[in-house]
Amino acid sequence: MRTFRYVMLAGLLGAAMSAQAAPVTYKLDPGHTMVLFSWSHFGFSNPVADIGLGDGSLVFDQQNPSKSSVEVTLPLSNLDTHVPALDKHLKEPDFFDADKFPTITFKSTSVQPLGGKHYKVTGDLTVHGVTKPVVLNATLNNVGPHPMTGAQSIGFNATGTLKRSDFGLGAYVPKVSDEIQLTITTEGSVPKAGQ
Repeated sequence: MRTFRYVMLAGLLGAAMSAQAAPVTYKLDPGHTMVLFSWSHFGFSNPVADIGLGDGSLVFDQQNPSKSSVEVTLPLSNLDTHVPALDKHLKEPDFFDADKFPTITFKSTSVQPLGGKHYKVTGDLTVHGVTKPVVLNATLNNVGPHPMTGAQSIGFNATGTLKRSDFGLGAYVPKVSDEIQLTITTEGSVPKAGQ
């Protein structure tokens, strides 16, 4: 009888460990996601804009992070600089041309673990109808049950740089900097059944 119990316990533990080892798909939360980009304005200031998340999913394989992936859509309708005139200007044809290209998308092509909670995420960024590879330096903030909802959750920060002229957004370069600094924070949870 005791042997049977040990076999059952070992089986249950093995099943639990297999479940934990499987990749987990998270739906990213627009209410807890900020995609910030900043630039130098004639060397006098460094404005910041937020492009809120429209939709996003992250597959995280804790045991084999290289099998992880992320995909997001950022609608330019959410663009917010806290300056309405600048929001309007950035959506016009000399910048994003938001009527013609209403969204920005990112889809990862590789995730490389760098040790600890650090990862190099490479992916295809599409802006203004142009797709280019971009590298993000990501840090895992937390993974586990959310203290408020109990849902399995995850949170990351990431940074990166890109040249806006690579995407056909070269107006006023070099007086307004070509190089754009990206700062991202996001969290997401495993959706409930039916969501």
